[in-house]
Amino acid sequence: MANERILDVVDSPADLKLLTDDELSILAREIREQIITTTSKTGGHVASSLGAVEIILAVHSLLNCPEDKFVFDVGHQSYAHKLVTGRRDRFDTLRTFHGISGFPKPSESEYDVHASGHASDSLSVAVGLAKARALSGGTNKIVALIGDAALGGGMAFEALNYIGQAQLPMVIILNDNEMSISRNVGALMKHLGYLRTSSSYRTTRDRVQEAMEQSGALGSALMHFGRNAKESMKQFVIPHSMIFEQLGIVCTTPVDGHNIHELKEMLSTCLAADGPVLMHVVTKKGAGYGPAMAEPTRFHGTGPYDIATGKAIKKSAKAPSYTSVFGEALLNEARADERIVAITAAMESGTGLTSFEKEFPDRFIDVGICEENAAGMAAGLAIGGRKPVFAVYSTFLQRAIDQLIVNNALMNLDVVFAIDRAGLVGADGPTHHGMFDLVYTRMVPNMRVLAPSNEAELVNSLHTALVLGGPFAVRYPRGEACGVPVPDKPETYEPGVSRLVREGSDVAILAFGNMVEPANEAAAALEEAGLSVRVVDMRWVKPLDTEAIRRAAETRLVVTVEDGVVEGGVGEEVLAELARQDVKAPVLTLGIPDRYIMQGAPDFLMHELGLDAEGIAAAIEEKLEAL
Repeated sequence: MANERILDVVDSPADLKLLTDDELSILAREIREQIITTTSKTGGHVASSLGAVEIILAVHSLLNCPEDKFVFDVGHQSYAHKLVTGRRDRFDTLRTFHGISGFPKPSESEYDVHASGHASDSLSVAVGLAKARALSGGTNKIVALIGDAALGGGMAFEALNYIGQAQLPMVIILNDNEMSISRNVGALMKHLGYLRTSSSYRTTRDRVQEAMEQSGALGSALMHFGRNAKESMKQFVIPHSMIFEQLGIVCTTPVDGHNIHELKEMLSTCLAADGPVLMHVVTKKGAGYGPAMAEPTRFHGTGPYDIATGKAIKKSAKAPSYTSVFGEALLNEARADERIVAITAAMESGTGLTSFEKEFPDRFIDVGICEENAAGMAAGLAIGGRKPVFAVYSTFLQRAIDQLIVNNALMNLDVVFAIDRAGLVGADGPTHHGMFDLVYTRMVPNMRVLAPSNEAELVNSLHTALVLGGPFAVRYPRGEACGVPVPDKPETYEPGVSRLVREGSDVAILAFGNMVEPANEAAAALEEAGLSVRVVDMRWVKPLDTEAIRRAAETRLVVTVEDGVVEGGVGEEVLAELARQDVKAPVLTLGIPDRYIMQGAPDFLMHELGLDAEGIAAAIEEKLEAL
């Protein structure tokens, strides 16, 4: 067919080997068009995936996957990979319930090496694969693709340290687009910038191209990265890349990441090495789509949008987002207290700190994708007399649990962990749901944990944490708040005191955070059926309101509702408290079951899990019938 796309006949990476470089370039354009068309409806990580298309095509055209291993860091840039590994016909289901994941997923395809979603882990996985290959006597190739921001993460540096020591053959492709989610920060980024803009860049690249033209596949002396040949290979690496050289990893001159021919030539050379090589590739985030190139931060992760303009397609909001409410509340607190310092781990916009950074740049800290460093730095700031507030997504705070426990809570420091995206977050799926923070915060001595149920409660909770001091966690969900007016003068909550929402005598629902509203709706439905239902906004996850729990046991049924995992969750702590009080009462604990939850719209997922008003009411009726 005259109008048939090359993409339509690519069913596996093997098909790429039949294409010329010019045809691969045409395919790259078709892939970008497909990514834009699909994500305009489903949303997704647009800019990152558009920027990595040629890299992915070059890798798959040279490797023999799945025997060879292609490891993605985070994996949000893997859309082109999915399109050429047999998932083209399902690509329109991207990030939807029972659709294909927005991240690599081994259960979805044999071409996906590991389930990723968090930054800086690819090099550890890749060197582990290289070690396993060495132990089994294998010869397959291993390539890891990591972004410049992820390379600044502590886990990546730890892996580089071992990679340089082990000297196992593997290729690290550094996708250098000068961006993480927002603009990159840190000394490593400055170093990469120097390499990228060095006057020797083009002359070095030209020498590489000239040598390749003269030697074809290159002689064995040039391809050998061992002790004897390393000096001759200096012509292929950029001067002053000492941070990698000193670790024992050869670093190439920067390559144009949107030139298929250059990418394949350099990658062929790197794959022939007998030690670790870092291939420095310079790309443009959002390449091929004007709006994404103009606003790469917004198009890092976006909902549906209009292709022509790039403008987001959103339903009119009835209330501000919890994130924006938090950002404004923190800004107001900072105006009144100069000791307050805001910290983010490469998520300035995502955590609502943009206005704070503009008004108080000296009191705003972005550490890059380094949550452990952020939490440890918060401890130092607190010891130094500041009041640090670390705004972080629930799923990413998991990476700093040790620092939360040892560096902050152990010393009972005045540090606030503002935990955004608590609960189910939607289309990004199991690596991004905030399912575990209720467990890992309340288990720590000295920690106090607040779960506000609306925007007014959020403003008061943040104020309470800053006034009372000590290590605090304030958790709140993604998305639109409830439309409750926020107070002009925030209130300081008394620890361990809940808020009665609705009185009742048959059933008592103890609800936490985002679950208060559906619990109240369920209570209203049950009352129409003749049941008297009490609803308590528990407010405090730790310390719990023990008196509210005791009073709840006076009803026929105690129900706990949380948007975290039931195993180890706050519902189990309510059971433990009843046991401590030597009170016997039937208890129904509702929350996220003991399994990973796939991607899907949050409201839909809550319905599927029986955590919406309808599901809560049905579970209560079923439990009462069984008593």
